[in-house]
Amino acid sequence: QVQLVESGGGLVQAGGSLRLSCAASGRTFSSYNMAWFRQAPGKEREFVAVITWSLGRTYYADSVKGRFTISRDNAKNTVYLRMNSLKPEDTAVYYCAADRRGGVIQTMRHGYDYWGQGTQVTVSS
Repeated sequence: QVQLVESGGGLVQAGGSLRLSCAASGRTFSSYNMAWFRQAPGKEREFVAVITWSLGRTYYADSVKGRFTISRDNAKNTVYLRMNSLKPEDTAVYYCAADRRGGVIQTMRHGYDYWGQGTQVTVSS
């Protein structure tokens, strides 16, 4: 069992930056692919970014490519999402997710086994 706890959300002006953190419990964190999703009011939860357990390969949604960076520190059981050049349309609750299979990169919700409670990110114009 893995528990995920997000932090780092908040209110920021357009063009600003935030760094989200996701702390994971469990000894097998380093073998999981880790991802960030987000959900805006009235919208479906959508994929943002993923990082593999092996080699740290990353993949991003087109909407955040070039602005967001996902990274992980296996020694600290933590995954990060650095968000730069934030836009009002980035406003959402951001969720951390873990794929215990650690295989092919997943971009759909059902590809993930564990979820955090989410952290709110609000970008004002």
